[in-house]
Amino acid sequence: MDATLYVPVVLAASAFSLWLIFKRYLTKSPLDNLPGPPPTSLLFGNMPDISHRQSWRQWEGIINTYGPVTKLHGLLGQRVLHIADPKALHSILIKDAEHFPKKIEPATDTQVLIGPGLMATDGHQHRKQRKLLTPVFSVGHLRDMTHIFYGITYKLQKAIETRVNKDGSVIDVNGWMARATLEMLGQAGLGYSFDDFTDNSTDTFGEALKMFFPLLGCVPFLTVLLPTLSYIFPDWLMNKLLRLVPDRDIKRMLEVSDTMTQCSLEIINDRKSALLKGDNVLVRQVGAGKDIMSLLLKANMATSEAERHTDQEIVAQMSTMLLGGMDTTANALSRILHVLSQKPDIQERLRAEIIEVRADDNLAYNDLVKLPYLEAVCRETMRLYPPAEFVVRRATKDITIPLFEPVRARDGSLMTEVPVPKDTMILAHLWGCNTNKAVWGDDAYKFKPERWLGELPKALDEARVPGVYSNLCVTPKN
Repeated sequence: MDATLYVPVVLAASAFSLWLIFKRYLTKSPLDNLPGPPPTSLLFGNMPDISHRQSWRQWEGIINTYGPVTKLHGLLGQRVLHIADPKALHSILIKDAEHFPKKIEPATDTQVLIGPGLMATDGHQHRKQRKLLTPVFSVGHLRDMTHIFYGITYKLQKAIETRVNKDGSVIDVNGWMARATLEMLGQAGLGYSFDDFTDNSTDTFGEALKMFFPLLGCVPFLTVLLPTLSYIFPDWLMNKLLRLVPDRDIKRMLEVSDTMTQCSLEIINDRKSALLKGDNVLVRQVGAGKDIMSLLLKANMATSEAERHTDQEIVAQMSTMLLGGMDTTANALSRILHVLSQKPDIQERLRAEIIEVRADDNLAYNDLVKLPYLEAVCRETMRLYPPAEFVVRRATKDITIPLFEPVRARDGSLMTEVPVPKDTMILAHLWGCNTNKAVWGDDAYKFKPERWLGELPKALDEARVPGVYSNLCVTPKN
């Protein structure tokens, strides 16, 4: 790495880090009166303990020991507010959501690597993106894609049956769910096929997408370092500086990012060409011109110059949609199948409900979404096993949030609300809220789809728990 660039970057980052540490440790905060575990690291606080794959054990211990509202210690002495209280979550995620945006730093790690997607922007740029994207994700468009999902599901069924009948081999269900999810996202989202479900099926774009998060996990400091450095450097400069770092994993990460960008641009150019040639060309392509990307490009070409998205923004939207939907959907499907395999009585009841209304044909979208037990199984799975255990928010002003249950403060007083200082980082703990016995009852940890078929507990209604399903990416944001 060029020393003339390396030295000032290191000095700037070090000086900024030291300033943050001194500022945070020497100033007092209302959050200091909240219960919570002591930091295990001066630099990283509690983060190493609660950010690994088996951290759910630590979270369970924190909630049982300190309660659903705690103060944690983040990077460089940062105070982090951990919330699993349902009423507080309702305030943060719904009632006062405009004061708790998703973007907690000037830039995120994914924004630096793949560009300004919907989840990484705010202000006017976010509103412009959402204005174009929201109509594309309408129920009408999703209904038109149902046949695509059926087609992929039948191909998946045949591929698995072939392997089981051939040699009785063990099936990696999660791996197949990941392949199926990526193919669904590809065909319905991009009008592009990643996988034909054969043993040697490979696709450059698909392989890059699969490698993105595993590689990012090999350099976990980037998820903390890049947002912190974004206070000092713009995105484009951080991307260029990363390319000078002599680290193998970072170089592989950037190669994957570059591959995703290049493949996305090729798909965009192909779709633009097809759009200019007319509907007769579009209907012969994967997705038949009804895929999200074709609809997005068509809407983008028809909008005003001031509201039009650049190719860089559209590339970022593609990556955001694929990366955001791939692992979460695959993991949710895998978890549902896993639970059903352990509970044959629930499996039989669900199968009977589907067979009764299906007859010999595929269920139409409108009929599919009306199946009560299927809905209950999905909701209960998302309650106990949310694909995203947390959502992160930042307070944009000093604000007070109410609590469902009082919290015993460090000074012995009972707190019925929490004063949250401006710029506080908040970990909204969905799993912690979804297993709160004060809300869900003593069987909160039990998988029980029937709880969704009758009247829900009064405490649940009073707590105003945010929806069990996570919000779509295309949602309002300041």
